[in-house]
Amino acid sequence: MKKYVPFKTTFFGLIALTVFMASCEEKAKEPKAKEVALNMEPAPALETPKRALSEAFKKYWYAGNAEITSYELTQARYGQLREGKAVLVYVTEPFLAGKQVKADGHNADNIPVLKLNSTKNYLTGIYPYSIMGSSFYPVADNRHAVKVSTSVQEWCGHVYAQLNNRDKFEITSHSYFESEADQQLQLEKAVLENELWNKIRISPNHLPVGEVQIIPSLEYIRLRHAEIKAYKATATINTDGDMRSYTLVYPELERTLTINFTTAFPHTIESWSETGKSGFGPNAKAMTSTATKIKRIKSAYWGQNGNDDIYLRDSLGL
Repeated sequence: MKKYVPFKTTFFGLIALTVFMASCEEKAKEPKAKEVALNMEPAPALETPKRALSEAFKKYWYAGNAEITSYELTQARYGQLREGKAVLVYVTEPFLAGKQVKADGHNADNIPVLKLNSTKNYLTGIYPYSIMGSSFYPVADNRHAVKVSTSVQEWCGHVYAQLNNRDKFEITSHSYFESEADQQLQLEKAVLENELWNKIRISPNHLPVGEVQIIPSLEYIRLRHAEIKAYKATATINTDGDMRSYTLVYPELERTLTINFTTAFPHTIESWSETGKSGFGPNAKAMTSTATKIKRIKSAYWGQNGNDDIYLRDSLGL
């Protein structure tokens, strides 16, 4: 699930330019959001009552391990499908509300969160893409994600975006494109696509359905150079035996995202698909990216960082 692969191409009349140069020089859409100064105040008070955690939830998520799942990835980029790998890493941790970071110890305003770190890695011709996103969502399922961030690295440059949940959503974004450059803006609060991947794991029966205003993932926004704002989407959830599918359709973006997960707890994500425009200008066309599970393990991976631990990647098919 790698705010990136950044690019919006302008049309070049010189057909002698290579695809690589075109992708590096594509022109990004002018940002429309008003720039504002960010503050460092703590997140606002709880928005809704906390949901009680089940014993099954506590046993699964507070056992001292992360859940790591690898996926075979087929990613649409520049009008072609690329083969690669994706990884979802879920883990619970304390989040320090004021500083908006993982807490080093006990603090009165710590927020217990389920964190998702997601990565995508694939090649576009000679050069690689590496995408990582992080979302911090309260396990109490009583407010929006307290923080979301995304970064994208490839040979043309790199970009980074971060959203902090304070009185409003405060967003800072950095890009190597002149028309995007360095931005700071505020948005009224709305459902975050990034947080829905966490909410599925905590409380899928309370996923938003129907017509909803949703801020698309930071990865998508930067890859398509879309305006950072909420878009109208239609959300549906369907159950087929032991599997459920959550689908978002964005008419304005001509984009559909479907996340497939198990009906029973712990509601593991088995696959996903995303259909939308790939490429830019007159060569843009609808294509579908997919990810399918390879392997899932529970592991305290942060302690497995020696050279002798590299073999463990084999168990994930990486």
